[in-house]
Amino acid sequence: MTSRIDASVASPSLVTPSRAPRKTRTGSPFWQRYLLVGLWLALIVVFVSISPERFLSLPVALSVFSSADVYVFLGLAVLLTFYVGEIDLSVPFVFGLSATLVPSLSGLYGVPLWLSIALALVASVVVGIVNAFFVLRIGVDPLVTTLGVGAVVQGLALVVSNEMPQAGLPPAFTAFASTRLLGLTVTFWSGLLLAILLAYILYRTPLGRRMTFVGANHEVARLSGISVDRVRAGSYVFGSLIAGIGGVFVVARLGGFDASSSTSYLMPMFATVFASAAVITLGRFNPFGVLIGAYFISTGTLGLKVLGLTGWTQQVFYGGALILAVSMVTLVRKRSGGA
Repeated sequence: MTSRIDASVASPSLVTPSRAPRKTRTGSPFWQRYLLVGLWLALIVVFVSISPERFLSLPVALSVFSSADVYVFLGLAVLLTFYVGEIDLSVPFVFGLSATLVPSLSGLYGVPLWLSIALALVASVVVGIVNAFFVLRIGVDPLVTTLGVGAVVQGLALVVSNEMPQAGLPPAFTAFASTRLLGLTVTFWSGLLLAILLAYILYRTPLGRRMTFVGANHEVARLSGISVDRVRAGSYVFGSLIAGIGGVFVVARLGGFDASSSTSYLMPMFATVFASAAVITLGRFNPFGVLIGAYFISTGTLGLKVLGLTGWTQQVFYGGALILAVSMVTLVRKRSGGA
């Protein structure tokens, strides 16, 4: 894996005009833009065919979307750095730090809940600042920096939690996170709104246009008068903040968190964000693609749990999903280059 992510692959035109299937506004065939959606539906069909009495129920369907919140927040957090050509391996550890600090500070140390949440978010921002400092000021490779910072962050989370899973959050807080609107939890709607907000920023604002230029080519963007380092630093800081917000929401829904589990989110996070570049806007990491990728991962994870297949089977699924996502993006790149 390289430490720079090229988010600038153009949408491919894969067929000749005389025999072109229906194309979208981006010029890519419709079936290619939504191939991942088809694979997601195929995965659902497989689970339903195996055990229709378990999967053909509304509670299971709603659980797929509600339990996808962790992948949505992680995918959107790392999306910001990918979008500008950076990489941040510390995101799942920042997520875990935030999810650990809230119950640990309020339960072990008697800190008021609101202050525990505020401190968790501040700590998340600080991690983003540290990443940006070492990458941009010192010049350390982003892959090395964020991986090292992530390890330190997880260590701090373990210290704060006394290396034990922490729970015991106020019932009102967990009840709020479990509140349902149209059958879906507050955490689901929060992730959806965040994706819409990021999409608006990336596609409809001057900041989004600057981020697109920076992601396409740092030097060209710098020559165009864009403060490239400021944009890159912002991606680290706000990516960490999103991860911290996700940690707060998810720990509220779950009621507790184990800091040692942060590492397990690394693989599905990458699968989710790479899947986003293989759907809707081909070759470009995008927020709505993150949603679809997250729901795909959540469907597989929940389906395996319902069938009683956990542990190694989930790791195999995560690895397979990552390979599938990267393969789809690679094919998009090859076809785009040959177009």
